[in-house]
Amino acid sequence: MSVSVFDRLPDGREVHLVELGAAPGPVLRLLTLGATVHDLEVTGGDGTRRHVALGHATSADYLASGDYVGATVGRYANRVRDGHLPLAGVEHRLGTHDRGHHLHGGPDGFDRRLWTLLDEDGATARLRLVSPDGDQGYPGELTAEVTFAVDADAVRIDLAATTDATTVVNLTQHAYLNLDGRDAGTVDGHLLQVPAASYTPVDAEGIPLGAHAPVEGTPFDLRRPTRIGSAVRRAHPQVLDARGLDHNLVLDSPWDDDGLRTACVLTSPATRTALTLRCDQPGLQVYTGNFLDGTRGSVDGGLYRQGDGVALEPQLFPDSPHHPEWPSARLEPGERYTARHEWRFSAVR
Repeated sequence: MSVSVFDRLPDGREVHLVELGAAPGPVLRLLTLGATVHDLEVTGGDGTRRHVALGHATSADYLASGDYVGATVGRYANRVRDGHLPLAGVEHRLGTHDRGHHLHGGPDGFDRRLWTLLDEDGATARLRLVSPDGDQGYPGELTAEVTFAVDADAVRIDLAATTDATTVVNLTQHAYLNLDGRDAGTVDGHLLQVPAASYTPVDAEGIPLGAHAPVEGTPFDLRRPTRIGSAVRRAHPQVLDARGLDHNLVLDSPWDDDGLRTACVLTSPATRTALTLRCDQPGLQVYTGNFLDGTRGSVDGGLYRQGDGVALEPQLFPDSPHHPEWPSARLEPGERYTARHEWRFSAVR
């Protein structure tokens, strides 16, 4: 069966595990808690099957973690300064929990909710979450959906939302990836290439300072394949404050005929495996697992530590409600928010 009971929440509700795909292609295992990527198994370029997405062992571990491991996050991925949301002439106060700021939907964001599994067929699964008016301070009842689809060499993620009142929405997937395997240690040896000539500098609390800045001469110049371990150890104030990379890169790659473009290529020389991430979003948040601190367990019984995975999050820019010159997160009644991500795996010769 492709759907089974994973475990139960403290209130007795069942958390379901959904399995999509089949070897030798990707096998994706999802949880209805947080619409979470719990496990992703792929065949590496060296012919070996590996689990390449970090995951926790139980629902209690996911709820206790502050790392958003594998979660579908919202209503607003990334940060909103001071939890202050100016919208349609009204000042809304969002829940804060990250150094006084709003992060990934607030203290009780979509990652902590039990989503409803609408349908699945062994290759595709669709989940829905209804967020009521006032949830975490956001106006309007928002109906969010995420569809995961698996084929012979790719995983596609389609995000959508509608609202009954003016609101903001910015959804993304927060899987931590390690192409050497979820228990293989750090991703320092991975190569990352991102087609972006500028990035968004932030203050010591992760809030944008203002305009985007050129990547030239910084650790954020990933326009050529760059060893992650080299980038995160640069003596650059932005990297030192964040304890690694945790920044938005402004994508400038060309659009393909299907409305997507390449956001990055992640490569493991050790396993000869490449992941190409394509999306339809303007930015890519690159987060190198800087605050994985060994306090939360892995599926395999170990502990996740700094750099054990990299999260590659296509999204609108951080704190965009305070930057009207940037792509808007505003969603009106009658409109439909959509975002698409694609993870495509290939062998490196």
